[in-house]
Amino acid sequence: MKVEKDFLGDDARLLIRAYGPGEVRVNNDLITQSFILTPFRLDTGWRPEQFNELQPGDFDAMVAERPEVILLGTGARTRIPRQEILAAVLGQGIGLEFMDTGAACRTFNVLVAEERSVMAGLLMIEDEGEPD
Repeated sequence: MKVEKDFLGDDARLLIRAYGPGEVRVNNDLITQSFILTPFRLDTGWRPEQFNELQPGDFDAMVAERPEVILLGTGARTRIPRQEILAAVLGQGIGLEFMDTGAACRTFNVLVAEERSVMAGLLMIEDEGEPD
């Protein structure tokens, strides 16, 4: 899906311009693996590739930056992270919202436009469904 509205005009912040199975476009960069995104930084070195690979330590770098909220894009459908993952983030007083990756992409852009302190950890949307 292409994101039509440009919330920020010529601003230097990073926005998600489009997303679909196996890819997300951040400004002019096409990303094909899981990644972490802030309004000013793109990190394509995020370890988990699928939802079932998520570990509490995968959120350490995000928690260390103390955002107001972390968005977790869980792939093609919304899935609830394990309790120890929730505790690793929520125990630090940081909000954690989990939703399918498309919804996380749209929500990220809205929160950036509102100038909120947001980070997103996004897993790719798979073509043929995803393993549980």
